[in-house]
Amino acid sequence: MTTRPLQFLRRGQPVALGNVPPDRTLLEVLREDLGCTGTKEGCGEGDCGACTVVLGQAQDGKLHYSAVNSCIRLAHSVDGMALWTVEDLAEDPLIQRVDASPAAQKSITLHPAQEAMVQCHGSQCGFCTPGFVMSLFGMYQRHIAPTLPTACGSLPPEGALAPRGGPSALDHVCNGQPITRELAQEELSGNLCRCTGYRPILDAAQQMAALPAMAVNEPLLLQKLELLALNHQALEANSSYISPATLPDLLSARAAHPAAQVVAGCTDVGLWVTKQHKQYAQILDVTRVAELRTVQQDAHHITLGAAVTLTDAFAALVAQWPQLHTFATRFAGLPVRNSGTLGGNVANGSPIGDSMPLLIALRAQVVLASARGERAMALEDLYTGYRQNVMAPDELLVRIVVPRPGVTEVLRAYKISKRFDDDISAVCLVIHLDIEGDVVRRASIGAGGVAATPARARQTEAALVGQPWSADTIARAAQALQSEFNPISDMRASGAYRRTVLASLLQRFWLESQGEEAVSVENFRLEESV
Repeated sequence: MTTRPLQFLRRGQPVALGNVPPDRTLLEVLREDLGCTGTKEGCGEGDCGACTVVLGQAQDGKLHYSAVNSCIRLAHSVDGMALWTVEDLAEDPLIQRVDASPAAQKSITLHPAQEAMVQCHGSQCGFCTPGFVMSLFGMYQRHIAPTLPTACGSLPPEGALAPRGGPSALDHVCNGQPITRELAQEELSGNLCRCTGYRPILDAAQQMAALPAMAVNEPLLLQKLELLALNHQALEANSSYISPATLPDLLSARAAHPAAQVVAGCTDVGLWVTKQHKQYAQILDVTRVAELRTVQQDAHHITLGAAVTLTDAFAALVAQWPQLHTFATRFAGLPVRNSGTLGGNVANGSPIGDSMPLLIALRAQVVLASARGERAMALEDLYTGYRQNVMAPDELLVRIVVPRPGVTEVLRAYKISKRFDDDISAVCLVIHLDIEGDVVRRASIGAGGVAATPARARQTEAALVGQPWSADTIARAAQALQSEFNPISDMRASGAYRRTVLASLLQRFWLESQGEEAVSVENFRLEESV
């Protein structure tokens, strides 16, 4: 099979690589093919963040930045994007000081993400530092760069800079967001460091805004991305890494190549490559289809395309249910959420995937499509066994439809894991009740980590519906919840522990509904080590 050349922008210039296998990771291309050894290889599974790079993608005429793990990201998935590694921040001619003269510009050696780490002593052994710097750069572009003077108007042309003495990042705010301690903790949760300690790194995250500001020349970069896209369209069709741009083409490709490995963000398939050493002769990438990357809302539903990233999908859900914020930020780390997709997590069907219990409790439906047509079903009906589902060989999951909240609904989502951040659930429980006049009118409860598939707790729901909202009702429902599942014992928790936790979480839900604050590990989170 032929493989179309891989093309992306680096330091504002196109990079073209031929004969890149479809299952080759971005980290392999960077370190082995391009010699970019500043990007480190750590865990190889998206947990440590040492391999973090930043991608830039044109969306609605703007540049969207995302920090991602290059170790589990397939190289061809970044085709047509801009890419920054830690070596690029001080070398990219399109990253410019906004208040420096041309002479001063030449003397600049470090980006604020790097300089802040130096000033705050954020590095000891240094192995994790490139990943932290790239996550900081992603934060800078999302939260600080929009506050710069250039963000409210057009950026200067290439080589033209703002006058010396112009306003700094702290003097001019358009639509950025200050980097608080809490925000830094959330967005750096996917980067691990065990020798420096997090306090100086969090200091660095907040220090960036006080340093001389630097901005990406986005208008010029967007022009270059547009030219790259035109060149991309002119190339011959690829048969080993298939990435259709329209839904009909995607469904046709699925029918024609049922044996191809389907990928989206590749946060799970990437581990099959790096840890299980699987090889794939043909890949079908769904993320180029615009219809699958949109979030649509009407008066009654939120419709999430299957290729919407977990970051964007959770943002849409949190906008409707603000109480989900902590739960959403505890789904892996930000680089994983930036790559992973909601549809991929659902289709994967892992019994410990956190999005499925939530969506089950929210009474979501999934829509499956093929060249033959579409069909919809409740999400919990998608699964037939461990990582098995009802999809035909020519079908793909294309969207997820979630009803909007009603005025009588109460929703809580709980995740129990050994670590607060960046960990897999031992138990996940999401409880969604309609309570009117102190009577439970409707109940939807999703559970993860307690069965071979994400499951709906139907017996527990039956013990609640039609009953008064009282401590006695909760006690009976907790007994039903404990007996409804027979979870296994594994490295994360014993079966007995999981059953006990299920009942305890339902009791916690009751206490919180009565205005009491349940004591939990979240109240004692150790944020920083010295």
